[in-house]
Amino acid sequence: MKIQIINKSKHALPHYETLASAGMDLKANIENTIVLKPLERTIVTTGLFLALPIGTEAQVRPRSGLAAKKGITVLNSPGTIDADYRGEIGVILINLSNEDFTINDGERIAQLVIAKHERAEWKEVKELGATARGTGGFGSTGV
Repeated sequence: MKIQIINKSKHALPHYETLASAGMDLKANIENTIVLKPLERTIVTTGLFLALPIGTEAQVRPRSGLAAKKGITVLNSPGTIDADYRGEIGVILINLSNEDFTINDGERIAQLVIAKHERAEWKEVKELGATARGTGGFGSTGV
């Protein structure tokens, strides 16, 4: 799939690290270092602008290494970039650790996954078909 992109950052375009990678790393494109204190959140700019085909979205997801090692995650995970959005990609990061986290220019801060999606058309009914699970949720299918 070909996707139009404008790169106003100081960094190379996002790319897949391996043949089987689902996501591409997004890098911070910032003038000044950001210090994210515990439980603090901020929007980190990337300098990237996309024109996605209708029927696709770009999902902004946490990087597992940052989450596991540093407690840094994407607050609205996954963040959705719609096909009609033309603004700069920003990443909402939150520090869930007990220590300050420093974000430098060029730091890999999140992953970008391109995904196809469907549009739903509601069909209102009086009742839904029965299933073995029924209304069980929130852990009802096991420990």
